[in-house]
Amino acid sequence: MSLKRVELESLSKSFLLFFISLALLMSVILYANYKNDIQSLDENLFTQMRLCSFDLQCEQFTFNFVSEDQDKLYQFHKNDEGVYALFSIPNTSEYVMKLLYPTKQYQEELQTIQNKHIYNYIIILLILAFISVLFSWYALKPLRQALILSDEFIKDILHDFNTPLSGLRLNSSLLKKDFPENKKISRIEQAVETILNLQGNLRSYIDDSPLRKDTVDLKDLIEKRSLFFASTYPDISFTKYLEPMKIHANTDAVIRILDNLISNAAKYNNKNGTVKLTLNARDKKLIIKDSGKGIKHPKKIFERFYKEHDRGLGIGLHIVKKLCDSLHIHISVESEPDRGSTFTLDLKHL
Repeated sequence: MSLKRVELESLSKSFLLFFISLALLMSVILYANYKNDIQSLDENLFTQMRLCSFDLQCEQFTFNFVSEDQDKLYQFHKNDEGVYALFSIPNTSEYVMKLLYPTKQYQEELQTIQNKHIYNYIIILLILAFISVLFSWYALKPLRQALILSDEFIKDILHDFNTPLSGLRLNSSLLKKDFPENKKISRIEQAVETILNLQGNLRSYIDDSPLRKDTVDLKDLIEKRSLFFASTYPDISFTKYLEPMKIHANTDAVIRILDNLISNAAKYNNKNGTVKLTLNARDKKLIIKDSGKGIKHPKKIFERFYKEHDRGLGIGLHIVKKLCDSLHIHISVESEPDRGSTFTLDLKHL
């Protein structure tokens, strides 16, 4: 079962949030247990030293007699030699007995405790990861159901669009035969094309199927799409510097990319503004430059539902980025408010 990008993002974030929270809590608990085990080891060694001080019947400790003024009696001490304790000797106050547990043996004991806790920590992390996946998947189910319902609703609406749009296109073409010079009929046709363009955007938004590739005459396609938008926005001047170039890509996806970028360049332009289209066959780059309002936050424009104007749904450029990624086209933008925007498409991989 394939997941959409938003579902993968939600699943990964839920997993990380749940897993990291549990892992941190468990780390604190295990660290406290680790410290308690070390303390228990020290207390056990000190108890054995106390018992050994009475009869010296203990092979794990070495003993010696030292001056009394070194350390406090009947306490556990650590230094480079190991761990030790001092005990008084009957009938003398000048010397005390020092029982020592060597560093090597003490480090081995510590290493055993450490290995045990590391092993337990890894096992617990694996269990927590499994639980986190189950929890994240369970938390994702309502989102998946909502997205499925949303997609089905959009598909139904798009399907219902076909009948009235077909009627509009048929009747407008019949009217144009009777009144070929009527500008109102041309505007109706342009409105229908705009609705079809929106319909295509919505299909691209919900469709994650692999794209079939064709041989596309990019210069010819740009010419046709720019002519359409030039008639839609008669107050915008379109300038074209197009070199012959063919690419291997999905035709519908390329049309969708061009339509969104060219329509945005015209829609958000200034009155009597310009749109410059440059197709460089040698560098394999398409540049769309406008003299419009510009973009305040260029890094955000490809995010879903992000928009800086009241017009539009905020999904056009997100669809452009999605299609560019599918076609292995690198898209970049440079923009300044009130000075226009420049979109560059790198077509080297097509």
